[in-house]
Amino acid sequence: MTGAEAVRSAALASPGLAHAFFTRRGGVSTGLYESLNGGVGSRDEAPAVAVNRARMAAALGVAPDGLAIPYQVHSPDVVAIEAPFAPDARPRCDGLVTATPGLALGVTGADCGMILFCDPQARVIGAAHAGWKGALFGVVEATVAAMARLGARPERIAAALGPCIAQASYEVGPEFVAAFSADGNDCARFFAPSVNADRAMFDLHAYIAERARRAGVGQFDDLGLDTYADEARFFSYRRATHRKDADYGRLVAAIALA
Repeated sequence: MTGAEAVRSAALASPGLAHAFFTRRGGVSTGLYESLNGGVGSRDEAPAVAVNRARMAAALGVAPDGLAIPYQVHSPDVVAIEAPFAPDARPRCDGLVTATPGLALGVTGADCGMILFCDPQARVIGAAHAGWKGALFGVVEATVAAMARLGARPERIAAALGPCIAQASYEVGPEFVAAFSADGNDCARFFAPSVNADRAMFDLHAYIAERARRAGVGQFDDLGLDTYADEARFFSYRRATHRKDADYGRLVAAIALA
């Protein structure tokens, strides 16, 4: 396979817009990173990651340096950009928005939620990385607000959640449940009992959908894909941790205006 494999959302299908939730297939990395590893923060060979990202950019119809992915820090911070940034000048944030054609906005993940946004009428797009911290602290709402500052309207925004860890694979401890309980808003409904005492199973998919609803997003599409359970297609931090692997690959989700 010489092309980067991806899954896509019907909610983001619009003229003049390209998007992709890339799988782990269609790249050149080997070993733990086989094969489409997009993580510059991994210990993979840098030239292999560069080839993989160039394939992703090509799939989106942008130049290799037109794929912008920030230095993610599990925050609610979102940055509006008008041009690509150098690898050593990546903004420390978890969301990007733009109205600039020819620029792809991307985020990485390996269990965390990767969300792509568009308002096709305003021609404004966004991408957000929403692990549990980012989702809890408001990265979804912050991305919608940043898009609105560029002319988007929340009720016109379509958002799609790509591959991320599912509830059946996501066991958490009591301190995790307490953090969400402090948020209020009946967060108990996002937790189910675990077979292990004092543990719970967290539904990140449903929680992100709820935060999109709070943000006023007009259309939300959850692709319903579990990174942990589908090893053939997706990298998973938690799966790698359970196996005591030395490292893990990163998936990329990205969206671009033509």
